[in-house]
Order: sequence, then C-alpha cells, then structure tokens
Amino acid sequence: MFEGFSLRRIDVGEAVLRVRVGGAGPPILLLHGHPRTHTTWHRVAPLLATDHTVVCPDLRGYGESSKPGDYSKRAMARDFVRLMSALGHEEFAVVGHDRGAAAAIRLALDHPARVTKLAVLDGLPIGAHLARCDARFAQAWYHWFFLAQQDLAAAMINADPDLFYGGRYHDTPLAMGVENWADFQKAIHDPETVLAMCGDYRAGLEIDRQHDDEDRANGRKIACPVLALWSAKDDLGDLYENLDAVWAEWADDVQIRSIDSGHHMAEEAPVELVRELRTLV
Repeated sequence: MFEGFSLRRIDVGEAVLRVRVGGAGPPILLLHGHPRTHTTWHRVAPLLATDHTVVCPDLRGYGESSKPGDYSKRAMARDFVRLMSALGHEEFAVVGHDRGAAAAIRLALDHPARVTKLAVLDGLPIGAHLARCDARFAQAWYHWFFLAQQDLAAAMINADPDLFYGGRYHDTPLAMGVENWADFQKAIHDPETVLAMCGDYRAGLEIDRQHDDEDRANGRKIACPVLALWSAKDDLGDLYENLDAVWAEWADDVQIRSIDSGHHMAEEAPVELVRELRTLV
C-alpha cells in the first residue's frame, strides 16, 4: 500500500498530522472523510502520483493524527496550509471527500491564494446542508445529529464500535483493501479517535455552520474552479433535486458530475474517480 510514498509525522503548530507523501509534479492534497483515515486513498494516490506530488494526511482527530480538541473546519484548514508550506507548496489543488470535503471547502474559502482547484466528493458546504435540512435529511443522515452529542455518542459507540461502524458491505477487507481496512479498524477501536470524530460533527452543527452562514451573508464564494462529484449509488443526489442551484450560491466556476459508485468512491471506483479528477487537475 502506497508503494514509493513516505510516511511522516509533521507538526503544524496546533496538531501533529500523520501524512503520506509521494510522486512528483504539481501538488495535490487529498482529504479523507468519516470514519476513514488517509489510507482510503491507497488506490487513488499512486495513480495521481505518476504526474503529481500527492499529499494524504489524517485529518486532526482522525487516524493517528493528534487530537487537539478544536475540530472546526477553519482549524483544519490552518493545519493544511501549514502542512503544505512545510512540504514546500505554496499553491496546490485540493480533493476532499465527505468530512474532508467540508474541510476542503473551508480551506478554499479561507485561503483563496493557496488553493488553485477544488474537487468536492459527496459533499456540500455544511451550511448548505443545514439550511435545507428537513425530515428526509434527518432520517437519512441521522448520524450528523447523533455524533454531535459528542460525549454521549462516543460513550455509546465505544461500548461496541463494530455495532455502529461494522456490518456494511463496503467496510470489509476485500472491498477496502486489507491494509486500509486494518487502519480503519484501528481507528474505530480507539476511544480517543471516536471521541474526536464526534467532535468533528459537533463542530459542524455549531461553529462550522456559523462560519458558512457568515460567508453566505457576506456574499463570499469559492474563487477557484470546482469539480463536484457525487456517488450515483449513494443518497446525495436523492436529497437535492438541483445541485446546480445549491452550488451556484457558493462558487461561480463549478462542474457537477456523478460517479457510478457507492459513497466511498476512492475505494470503489478509483480509476473512474482519477479520470474525473484529471479533468480538473
């Protein structure tokens, strides 16, 4: 897994991030989602590394990165600009999936001079979701509200992590890749990681939404080109009839397409995903 990549621990000031780095060429930052770690990119990163420098960190709170307590996407964005500066990259493309998509969006909004292009996989700005939240959203994405009860949710999950995170067809060693699955298992069985992941969702309903609402009120948009990809076999496309209208509130240069995949497209459809990403980066 990640042949030819180095594995590092990089201190970015507020957190220490576990990071894989490989390849050569224009830099691209890959940000994973919940409850994965950076190893979710193990089928994608080598394909991009043929002509890009690929950087894959564990988000703060996730995997083996440190757990500083502040899981706002603004704090995560600071981590990433410092990480990329430490690696010698002042400008870079960003790809974010799921919770990593929320962090990538905040990175592009807060640091427009640093982000050249943005790909959002199965995600929207948190404020866009919550502004449209209805009973259908709450039923489909109930975990947003459960996990946000941070201490209680973590205590319940840590009593039996496999009950909450296990048993899905896509969360098996065969589907994920043996080493990726092992890293995922280590993460979900670490009580501190589970508590931190719940903290990510708590921040989403609180400070992250506040930051998004402030941007909308001020007419602030993402400045760089955006590629928004959604999984045809997941439910984002079902929840929103007009993704073009949603994205028009947040960016002027947006391409929106679907991937024939379930939610974890980096694991389930890596070749198609890389083909789509190459249209942007």
